[in-house]
Amino acid sequence: ADGDLLFNVNSDIRFNPRAAEQPEWQNEDNEEFLPTGETSIDSYPNWLKFHIGINRYELYSRHNPAIEALLQDLVSQKITSVAMKSGGTQLKLIMTFQNYGQALFKPMKQTREQETPPDFFYFSDYERHNAEIAAFHLDRQVKRICIKRKVEILILDFRRVPPVAGRLVNMTREIRDVTRDKKLWRTFFISPANNICFYGECSYYCSTEHALCGKPDQIEGSLAAFLPDLSLAKRKTWRNPWRRSYHKRKKAEWEVDPDYCEEVKQTPPYDSGTRILDIMDMTVFDFLMGNMDRHHYETFEKFGNETFIIHLDNGRGFGKYSHDELSILVPLNQCCRIRKSTYLRLQLLAKEEYKLSLLMKESLLKDKIAPILYQPHLEAMDRRLRIVLKAVSDCIEKDGYDNVVENDFNTDVNTVTTER
Repeated sequence: ADGDLLFNVNSDIRFNPRAAEQPEWQNEDNEEFLPTGETSIDSYPNWLKFHIGINRYELYSRHNPAIEALLQDLVSQKITSVAMKSGGTQLKLIMTFQNYGQALFKPMKQTREQETPPDFFYFSDYERHNAEIAAFHLDRQVKRICIKRKVEILILDFRRVPPVAGRLVNMTREIRDVTRDKKLWRTFFISPANNICFYGECSYYCSTEHALCGKPDQIEGSLAAFLPDLSLAKRKTWRNPWRRSYHKRKKAEWEVDPDYCEEVKQTPPYDSGTRILDIMDMTVFDFLMGNMDRHHYETFEKFGNETFIIHLDNGRGFGKYSHDELSILVPLNQCCRIRKSTYLRLQLLAKEEYKLSLLMKESLLKDKIAPILYQPHLEAMDRRLRIVLKAVSDCIEKDGYDNVVENDFNTDVNTVTTER
């Protein structure tokens, strides 16, 4: 239904690529529509195909060919301009491509083997480019090619993370020489080792001592495809009920009140619909990655409360493989609720033939800067998966299967997700 699509594509509006830099798509009646191409959808750039495929239930459908094409664009399209992204604690760059698509670039700050130092607070941890890439793959599916047939193996199958790909960027030609951001340009220098470096402007780690240096001018990073401009598709930002205190000494309410979930479940939008189940999905997703930094989340305003949570900003995942942060799992332990589709998926990924670590490794090999995760991180995901399943099992033993596992197979959400 049209109400389930983010955009109503009006065939009378032509795609004006120049407007992509400052998108203001309007028809004569001043109603907002996403522009179409001059002929068919096939002529649209892949970033636009991605945008018009967004619906109430997912960012993209399982079999949307534009997603693989968009991942290819992220690593191959010519970068025409670069600017620093405002806000946030660490340096991120907005890159614009020749086809007018845009992506968020997070540069490499740590090697694959490095763990977050034990004395670091979660809010001062580095944002990792490879965590962004791995989160995208964890959120979707991997295709296995067998001799006689193609078999699609789904990983979490949420499809709530925008497409992300790794890219090796030339800092001179693809950043310094194309930026019109003078504040960024002024921070470039040549190190004593004759490497090109820059540090930009941000609140953490933007100094000569924390500069990003190439070898001699090549740097790895993740490129995450932009969601539609906010002028076209407004998003609502919600405070995560299980947000941490972001304070060195204070604890959040959920950390001291074991009945905290009961309070949440009486508060809109958690008192009806699927939002509490979406939070449980996000909890499992974050626990598998070790991501403690989920202070807010976003939804598309058009769909009201009956829609999915967008899993944005996953750079603080995969920081420690030697430690499982059990506090991330508190929402699941307190609420004892989970979707049946999620629970069955997790049980499948615990089986030897569909082992989570193996599927992730296989999926990540497709990225241009593979290997993406250090092997101990992959093994940690299998260990954490067992912890999640034990938590659900304990809930079922305490409250009964029907009170814990929500059958979502007969709902409209599941019908649309499977059929699209």
